[in-house]
This record gives sequence, C-alpha cells and structure tokens, in this order.
Amino acid sequence: MPLKFENSWRFRSPGPLPLAAVHDFETLLHRVVAQGPQFSMLEHFKKFFAGASGTAAPSSSSVDWAISDLRTVMRGAAENAPLFIAAFYDACETAQVTRPDIMLPPEDVVNHLLSEHAAGYTLRGDTLLTASAQPTVAIVPSAPSLAESAQQLIRLSLAQADTFLDQDKPRQAVQEVLWLLETVSTAFQGMASDSGATIQGKYFNTIVADLRRGGKGKTIERVAEWITTLHGYLSSPTGGGVRHGTHLVDGDQPDAAEGRLFCNLARSYIGFLLAEHGRLTKRNQDVCV
Repeated sequence: MPLKFENSWRFRSPGPLPLAAVHDFETLLHRVVAQGPQFSMLEHFKKFFAGASGTAAPSSSSVDWAISDLRTVMRGAAENAPLFIAAFYDACETAQVTRPDIMLPPEDVVNHLLSEHAAGYTLRGDTLLTASAQPTVAIVPSAPSLAESAQQLIRLSLAQADTFLDQDKPRQAVQEVLWLLETVSTAFQGMASDSGATIQGKYFNTIVADLRRGGKGKTIERVAEWITTLHGYLSSPTGGGVRHGTHLVDGDQPDAAEGRLFCNLARSYIGFLLAEHGRLTKRNQDVCV
C-alpha cells in the first residue's frame, strides 16, 4: 500500500529534504540493493524517485551508470521532502512484495534518520506526518558497550511504546518501557561498580540496589533511588497498576498524559543506564590494562 500523506504536499512542496538526509537515505537504499540482484534493484528504485522528481527513468547501461542516474533523480526528488520519503517507502514496500526475503530498514531507523537531520516528518505505520504532530521524546542513544542485537531490541521496544501511545493505549505503552527498563538493568550483571564490588543481583530490584551501593556519592546513587521509586509505584496495584495488575476497587490506570510522562521518565532512566553501562565497561577495561 502506498505511503499516505497530506494531499497538498504532492502538488505544492512544503520544502526540500536536507542534503545530509538524502545522503543517509542513499546509504540505506544501497543496503537494500545489496541484497540483489543489484542492477534490477537500482532500476527499481530509480523508477520511483524519477516519478517523485517528475522526470523519466530510462534504463541505465551499466551498474555504475545506474548508481549515478539514481543519485541524480534522488537529488531532484529531494526538492519535495514528502515525495522523496514516499518514493523510498513505496519502492521498499513494492520490492518486498516480489522478494519477501529482502530485509527493509525498520520504521524506527527511518524516523531516527529524519529526526537526526530535523527533516520535520515522521513515519507512523503507512502514514507520513509532520514531526510536530507527534510529540514523542528523543530516541534513547545507543550504547557502544552493547551488542547490536541488544540495541535492536531496545529500538524495537521503544518504537512499540510509541505505537501504543499513538493508539491511545497508555497502559500498554508504560508496560513496554517498564519491561525494557528491567531488561536493560540485566546488562550490569557481573560488572564491577565504582566501589570495585561486583554487581551480583539477578533481578531488577537487586541489580539496582547493587548499583546504588556501588555508586555512593555519584549520580548513579540518586538515579538508582529514583528508578526504584518509579518502578515500585508502577508495579503497585494501587499505584500505576501496570505490572502486577490494578486493584479492582482502589486501583487506577494511567491516562494519556500520565502514560506519556511515565514513558518519558523511563526512557530518560534507560538512556542514563546505557551511558552508565558504557562508562563502567570502559573503566573496567582500563583497570585490566
């Protein structure tokens, strides 16, 4: 299904896509094309971007010329940012119909690219919206100390939380980020804290308690306290009521504003824990050298 967006954008450009963003989209595109066959995939993408730029797309004579011609029509399509994004999205989706084995860039990866270059747009499923229409919090930074598979899990979980918020499902969104907060904490198992003590806990509460004890006088001590408070409130049946159920009589569930607040708080703590994990990893490596 073609990407949906404001109809007027097709006939009157709301503005160009930043050139740096075009470069990054080209990188994503070539990662799709590399799954081959290369020439026909390049021609496939060229057809969509040529349509977006209002030009013809005659067949190129070689792979090198196909790459050059594709770059030219991409630059032309970039004069209208929504049409450029739609060309990329539609070309990817159409390619996967005929080649179901092809791996496409996840939605959160595309949205991170758009956000990083302040393009002003965001994808939500099969719809393109202006970024201002979806006030989501910043993407949690990746942690070089974690494997790519772990970072992919984090990105997918945060994207799922965003989807729940967009669907007016705050309880499910908070449950998702709370689960992710607990999951990220397990990365500290077996690490040495600043005090030199090994973090021996296996579950969230004991891991965070070890982090707090091992970081006396440091920011992590206070953050561990705040995380524990938030986790305890959201876990309580008469508090947030999103982990162990809610009390049928006295319990309550988060509304949309509360759900976004809890998600933002949890994301900020997740971001800090990832940075702390990277710092402790480097510190432990330096000690061993």
